[in-house]
Amino acid sequence: MISNKTIFISPLDWGLGHATRCVPIIKELSANNEVIIGTSALNRIFFDKHFPKLQKINLPSYNISYSKNLSVWAKILLQWPKINAVINAEKKLLEQIIIENKIDLVISDNRFGLYNKNVESIFITHQLNVQSPLFLGLANKKNKEYIHQFNKVWVPDHKNENERLSGQLSNAEGIKIPVEYIGPKSALNDIKINSSNDEKCDLLILLSGVEPQRTILENKLLEKLKNSSKKIVLVRGSNSEFNAVNRNINVFNFAFNGELKKLILVAETVICRSGYSTLMDLHLLKKQKIILIPTPGQTEQEYLAEYWKEKFGALTFSQNNLSQLVV
Repeated sequence: MISNKTIFISPLDWGLGHATRCVPIIKELSANNEVIIGTSALNRIFFDKHFPKLQKINLPSYNISYSKNLSVWAKILLQWPKINAVINAEKKLLEQIIIENKIDLVISDNRFGLYNKNVESIFITHQLNVQSPLFLGLANKKNKEYIHQFNKVWVPDHKNENERLSGQLSNAEGIKIPVEYIGPKSALNDIKINSSNDEKCDLLILLSGVEPQRTILENKLLEKLKNSSKKIVLVRGSNSEFNAVNRNINVFNFAFNGELKKLILVAETVICRSGYSTLMDLHLLKKQKIILIPTPGQTEQEYLAEYWKEKFGALTFSQNNLSQLVV
């Protein structure tokens, strides 16, 4: 149990998944510690909503973008000089934050630059063993080099390999610092709601992730469902312009906390990306009927979709071939 410390914690701002899984961690830590959250323009509103009273400090955004044509790993490779510049900038900024706020402990969820040799630094990740189609050895070597700058790793998954939600991704072989499996984390888990009187829906679509792939999937699913008579709820994960094509589709730009939990619980089937934070939410809420459509070229999501198909019976479809998807 960590207590009586001043803690600086910050997640990667590549979508909101890293932010959502930090919510239960921040809640637990703030009970006996002073917690300061590192935010960017992309997740500041989220953390202001969940922790209005906690201090926030701005950090540079990674501003990752995808491509319509290039695979995710190729696009990231092209953006690596920009990403590396952010890593160096946040490392330098952290030195100042530690001094000005008398930080005792730094916790980074996948922000590689948030470590300091003078303060205990913990790295949160479920990807100890990167799954990559090319340069697998090099990708894992670089991943481990960054991780080894920290003092300890927290993995949001089960220690027992037979129970793991992330499969081989969280295999700790080759990690030279202590690894602690802290169990799956979901911002929805401890929210109390009463859904007994809520109307059920046939299909809940949870969209998320970086553009333009989010919009591409949204358009494809809307086209497929334009004549459906089923009761459908769409959570877009975006406030961009939108025109409904089916009056049976109830649309939310965003849904958080109790609202999101209620939507998941009353849904017969959930369609979503195979992002790990979303999968943790669905697992902890005991959803059985899940359809996964990984972001094209995002190897982590592609691996998780196949793993969940084999391990938990999820259905999985390629975004580029939804012809066999029956909804």
